[in-house]
Amino acid sequence: MKKDKLLVGIIVFIMLASLPLILVKPEEPREHVITVEAKQFTYTPNIIEVNKGDRVTIRFISTDVHHGLYIDGYELETNARPGQDGSITFTANETGKFTMRCSVTCGAFHPYMTGYLRVKPDYRLFGSIWLAIGILIGSIVLVSRRKKP
Repeated sequence: MKKDKLLVGIIVFIMLASLPLILVKPEEPREHVITVEAKQFTYTPNIIEVNKGDRVTIRFISTDVHHGLYIDGYELETNARPGQDGSITFTANETGKFTMRCSVTCGAFHPYMTGYLRVKPDYRLFGSIWLAIGILIGSIVLVSRRKKP
């Protein structure tokens, strides 16, 4: 009889621990249109942050000379000259920090012309997973510490 109650208790605790996973939906992907300006060996903005799954369009403009924009890890490239914009559209499906670099030799400091694309994971989902694990561990500890008659 005691084993049956313990088993039922563990099943109920596991179901409660799973509740956050059921209730928390992943974030909906968003659309981003970001203008990146290249000028004198810098990108503005030089850091772009999006969430995994977002649809990203980078409108690339140059205000001085011919510049390129290459995103490591995504293997995407465009270029721009003054008056001639470039564009890249992609889905941010890989998380991490990716270097953006100029792919056109544009002057003496060309090798230092870099920026970053940061693609963040869905933290809400990860948070709910850790919450579920915490509830499960806490439940097991409570059940195991119960005083036996």
